[in-house]
Amino acid sequence: MELPFSESYKIKMVETIRKSSREEREKWIKEAGYNLFNLKSEQVFIDLLTDSGTGAMSDKQWSELMLGDESYAGASSFYKMKNAIRELLGFEYFLPTHQGRAAENVLFSVLIHEGDIIPGNSHFDTTKGHIEFRKASATDCTIDEAFDTTIIHPFKGNVDPEKLEKVLKAQGNKIPFIIITITCNSSGGQPVSMANLKMVRQLADKYGKMVVFDSARFAENAYFIKMREAGYQDKTIREIVLEMFSYADVMTMSSKKDAIVNMGGFIAMNSKELYSKASVFNIMFEGYVTYGGMSGRDMNALAQGLYDGTEFEYLNTRIKQVEYLGSRLMEFGIPVQQPIGGHAVFVDAKRFLPNLPKEQFQAQTLAIELYREAGVRGVEIGALLADRDPVTRKDRYPELELMRLAIPRRVYTNNHMDVVAAALKNIWDRRETITRGLKIVEEAPIMRHFTVTLDLA
Repeated sequence: MELPFSESYKIKMVETIRKSSREEREKWIKEAGYNLFNLKSEQVFIDLLTDSGTGAMSDKQWSELMLGDESYAGASSFYKMKNAIRELLGFEYFLPTHQGRAAENVLFSVLIHEGDIIPGNSHFDTTKGHIEFRKASATDCTIDEAFDTTIIHPFKGNVDPEKLEKVLKAQGNKIPFIIITITCNSSGGQPVSMANLKMVRQLADKYGKMVVFDSARFAENAYFIKMREAGYQDKTIREIVLEMFSYADVMTMSSKKDAIVNMGGFIAMNSKELYSKASVFNIMFEGYVTYGGMSGRDMNALAQGLYDGTEFEYLNTRIKQVEYLGSRLMEFGIPVQQPIGGHAVFVDAKRFLPNLPKEQFQAQTLAIELYREAGVRGVEIGALLADRDPVTRKDRYPELELMRLAIPRRVYTNNHMDVVAAALKNIWDRRETITRGLKIVEEAPIMRHFTVTLDLA
């Protein structure tokens, strides 16, 4: 008899979570302005808002916390991080930052100027926000298959070579670099193939452009290459990772994802000149170049997390749990982005609530319904997140209107996933009764989804 799949870890410490009543949740979400970010953590039963900084660290990472060197300059913790980045990712220079958006802020302060165009594969919210804040624009060159949740394609994060070359030909003098997000969050946590990364590198070389990887979930991307791309089945995750980054000039990373820490990030590159320019902004915005907004103990945990996060057994356990939730939802007929991504299950709100007008924010409405039903907190990846056009100030309606259920690493059991699936099944069974969405009451001028106040439409 074949043994069933099981987790590659055992639980050493637990945290109590409180179940609430529907009456309590109705009151709380109204007080929160129908914005799930405004809820207190104790008002949430299963928290799938994000997988960023919400993972459970390993025993080795906790041990490294105690060894942290808090020297202002030249701490041993900095060199642990430097060595891990050089060994695992292949970059000679790096700057620590407190998280991924800080890394973008530092790097883009060097590279982006007003009027620039940044092509890539479905830029995520902070990336696009930092681009547009600098009065530049982001051009999406993702393959068309990514925007049909019913199509099965192994690498829906891929860049379309024709789209990319078209913008390079037409706007080359305005393009400082190409950015590739691995895995691609906005298209459903979808991976980019090694062949596609090579293609981007070749086009970049042809047109004399830099390539930047947004690398928050690089290890999950490597896992999918190993499992889905011909010629990589017998390679280790770390061998695949090294090849992936050989096609990049620079990388930014929110280490709160695949390095499994609660806080931290970095920029890495092989150009000493770029390192020197970025160092100026790192010192202004983050801290000295050998700590950059991080404590020594957090740098230690991050360095160890890079090793933990590139272990196949860990990745196999992590991604199979995400697949488990996705499979349960598909069994119930609930529409999700297929194939299931690496860090989250993305529910297709357009297909879930087709009778709700797009102006009433279908994915946000669905996320509110899920919270009401079971105290489960997801997040909208749709029109709210897409924000307004910076020139016309009109709402942008993306091709994908998704509710993301991001699974924290090593935190929940499959029993928790069963609760989430059952709650969504209940909503799916009564979906035709959901005829009232949401409207905006108050919003920020950029990245509004974090702080927006909503009300019933």
